[in-house]
Amino acid sequence: MELQWPLILFTTLVAWSAGLFGTQALMAVFGVGKKAQVPAWVASAVLLAAGGIAVFFHLEHWERIFNGFGHLTSGITQELIAIVVLAVAAVAYLVLMRKSDDGASVPKWLAWLSVALSVVLVAVMAHSYTMAARPAWDSALWILYVLGNACVLGPATFALLSTLAAGGPAGQPAERAAGAGAPAGLAALAGAAINALATLAFAAFLQLSAGSFADVGLYFDPTHPTKAMADAAATVASQAPLLWLGAVAVGAIVPLAAAFMGRRTGNWRLWAPAAIIAALVGAVCMRVVFYNLGLSVFMFY
Repeated sequence: MELQWPLILFTTLVAWSAGLFGTQALMAVFGVGKKAQVPAWVASAVLLAAGGIAVFFHLEHWERIFNGFGHLTSGITQELIAIVVLAVAAVAYLVLMRKSDDGASVPKWLAWLSVALSVVLVAVMAHSYTMAARPAWDSALWILYVLGNACVLGPATFALLSTLAAGGPAGQPAERAAGAGAPAGLAALAGAAINALATLAFAAFLQLSAGSFADVGLYFDPTHPTKAMADAAATVASQAPLLWLGAVAVGAIVPLAAAFMGRRTGNWRLWAPAAIIAALVGAVCMRVVFYNLGLSVFMFY
């Protein structure tokens, strides 16, 4: 299948946005990271909007998207519902946060609800790509992988924002800025570990997916008389370098190492961006492999 860059950006940015919003809501439950609450909300909203804009470039006639909204079983309809529900919760979150005494607190019920809705959005978005007709896509491991992206990108971003928000004027003690990122730092380390495990599991599934395609034997397509059938095994093998070096080594191992170093040193100004950049590179690499292996179970195009 051809690379669908608008959808690659959409799934990456929405996972990042939901991960960040879910993280700030989780931090609100424990009453930490208050100075980063507003910047995190703004960043999450911008990421969600950017993801929504990106998806429209996937459609040659974007106005026809409304034709699918009448079918509740449609993946795009379910994504829209999840996004709208999360957006409503995010607006309520902002309103109650700004009305609080310190301008950064929300009721715990809303914070937990926001965490749950963030998880649901990512799961619904990823689920819309699972289909039996494309064996390399038909796995719950893909859903767990995208959730892993959110688990590392969200906490790492919040840790960075917490550190920057506490930095204050030049010359302020570095210990204060480092300590500000500590609560989200634990979440970043745990999220990086979840992301690493999910990435390894899904990478192994993709590597073994060559055996999932149907053997149709001799085949001739009169509409493509000069086009050879794709070799599933060769296609999977050709993606191995990008899969294991890009998606796994860079996208899973590096963020985990960066989160560990950030947690150990407290220097989230350095290690949080390293984790974020590596996770983003790995996420894009995995999605490129994902689309390159999106072969039909029968037609092998």
